[in-house]
Amino acid sequence: KLDIGSTMTGNDGMTLLYVPAGEFNMGSETGKDEEKPIHTIYLDGFWIDQTEVTNRQYALCVTAGQCISPNETDSSLRSIYYGNSEFDDYPVIYVNWNMAKTYCEWADRRLPTEAEWEKAARGMDERTYPWGEDISCNEANYDPKDSCFGDTTIAGNFTSGESPYGVYDMAGNVWEWVSDWYSETYYQDSPLSNPLGPDSGQYRVLRGGSFDSSTSGVRTINRYRYEPTYTLLSIGFRCASSPP
Repeated sequence: KLDIGSTMTGNDGMTLLYVPAGEFNMGSETGKDEEKPIHTIYLDGFWIDQTEVTNRQYALCVTAGQCISPNETDSSLRSIYYGNSEFDDYPVIYVNWNMAKTYCEWADRRLPTEAEWEKAARGMDERTYPWGEDISCNEANYDPKDSCFGDTTIAGNFTSGESPYGVYDMAGNVWEWVSDWYSETYYQDSPLSNPLGPDSGQYRVLRGGSFDSSTSGVRTINRYRYEPTYTLLSIGFRCASSPP
């Protein structure tokens, strides 16, 4: 029987963790307008990648001829990042929404919905951060007044920063694309069962913050958006999957 703690391995070597079906409270009453209101969402059970997709994993898709290489090979502090074996197990960056979608499909998965991402990050008890209410450089790679690390760190490096389902790096390291189109007012009239986001839009949603985000930026409820063709040295992704 699938439950919290159940795992499986993707064909790219990724470990996936199971998030059981059920309700959770999504959004915030005290944050930005786009995060309001808190609304109770039901989600079917789903699998989600334990870490962000790495350079090593993404390169498999490039080698297979299905993915295109990131449009830059450096990172914040490193002149050669993608294609450098020293950083094989760090999150891939400079991937736009379309590239992330293509990878997940190649790996026989998909991008998570915004609701799935938030549930996997905060669990059932409305956590501000995946592990609780306080944050330091021991739990996440983010940017308080003085930067914790100033660049990406190895995927899954912060074992004390895991979510209630055992998922890593859902606060900081790199921003993560999710499948939804963005609307500032979507939470006001969102379906309450398995929401998929607006039918159309200009921007796609990003979640989780990055190594150069503030304490507010890496909250589990923080929403951001960019055009789906946009790439940046702090944007990556993870995939999800529905049980057969």
